[in-house]
Amino acid sequence: MLNRWVVMPTCLPTVLRRCHACASDRFRPDGKFRVNAHHKLLDAWLLVLCTACGETAKLTVLERANVRSVRAELLDRMHGNDPALAGELLQDPTLRRRNRVALDWDGAWRLDTGGSDHLGREVIDVSVRFAARIPVRPVRLIADGCGLSRAEAERLIVEGKLVSAVRLSGKLSGDFTFTLKR
Repeated sequence: MLNRWVVMPTCLPTVLRRCHACASDRFRPDGKFRVNAHHKLLDAWLLVLCTACGETAKLTVLERANVRSVRAELLDRMHGNDPALAGELLQDPTLRRRNRVALDWDGAWRLDTGGSDHLGREVIDVSVRFAARIPVRPVRLIADGCGLSRAEAERLIVEGKLVSAVRLSGKLSGDFTFTLKR
């Protein structure tokens, strides 16, 4: 029987960027946007707050975009300060690259295993799905979901009792499956 696990965000991740006011490197996005119009051109920013001093920084979403080229639904969501839109935009690698920021997902996600009925089985087949592109070590997910220590999970990989089509060392942010034989 295939178990389905989901890695899901619980809040917006911390934005890693240097603060010009206090030299801190962590910003908290709160889902607020600023939209500015210059005749037929729009600029839009996602606002983030420094966790140390509270200074506001702007992450560029749109720059000198023609009003007609911006979808009305997107503009409405920005005017409404939609936190879900902030989460979607932070997932965009182009936006992160343009603004020279990285994301820190520590404490901003959880693993939903659907219960603990799989813990007593000899063989467990699991499909792990990511609700957002959250980089996580698969060994950590497997250890947390199966009630193992990380060292024990790594030992099971070496012994060939924990197998997957993807490399389980390093970080992943995409769906994968694995089989655990105890």
